[in-house]
Amino acid sequence: MAYYQALDSILFDLDGTVWKDFTLIDGAAETIRTLQEAGKRVIGLSNRGTHSRNQIAAYFKEQGIQWEKEDIILSSYLAADYLQTHYPKLPVWVLGEEGLREELIEAGLTLANEPEDADWLVISLHTGVTYHDLNQAFRAVIHGARILATNQDPVFPGKDGLQLDVGGLIGAIEASTGKKTDIIVGKPSHFMYQKVMQQAGSEPDKTMIVGDSLTSDIAMGAMFGLKTALVLTGNTTKEQADISSIKPDLILPSIKELPFT
Repeated sequence: MAYYQALDSILFDLDGTVWKDFTLIDGAAETIRTLQEAGKRVIGLSNRGTHSRNQIAAYFKEQGIQWEKEDIILSSYLAADYLQTHYPKLPVWVLGEEGLREELIEAGLTLANEPEDADWLVISLHTGVTYHDLNQAFRAVIHGARILATNQDPVFPGKDGLQLDVGGLIGAIEASTGKKTDIIVGKPSHFMYQKVMQQAGSEPDKTMIVGDSLTSDIAMGAMFGLKTALVLTGNTTKEQADISSIKPDLILPSIKELPFT
């Protein structure tokens, strides 16, 4: 019997597991469809804060994968959900891209007109970031805005190798302001875990997380008692996995092998 057949839900990281730079990894679509057709609850989750759930659901539809936006948990959505739950009336300044703004606006939050007016600075990956963008974020913080980051990953896997991630932008703001980030909502945080498991509706021991990062995907699974599978198509090599103190239940060459393991 394939390993997945004893599970109720499978949680897939996206970057480095399902795709690289929005190019599907070989076998990803077939694996997701196989699991869905087997009646498994399949959830996508990502620390990527550049896009909205609507954008990602539309992308998967173009690839022939039916994945409802409610089953795609992004750090951009978690940022909006956290602020809407705890600080719904406070204005927000964004260091990030349009997908993040879309999630914040959909949650009913107010985007500040000037950085000095913001009570929160939300930092996410911004692939077109400029000095002006960083300086505006700096101004928000020195005028009292607290800092929420979608994630703190230093790098993410792209088609041409590792790319700078949100950790670099956080470092610039923290170093220049002397302030520390107040909230990080992405993996391996309990914010991500709670929202994903609420959507999955399964028990931890009947749930597997599949991802390419030991320190976010596998660490979150280990922290909360999930089954874990590491794929070697992104952040982590077999050699790194072998010497790490974080041990997945399975190590697979790619997502393609999961239905046959």
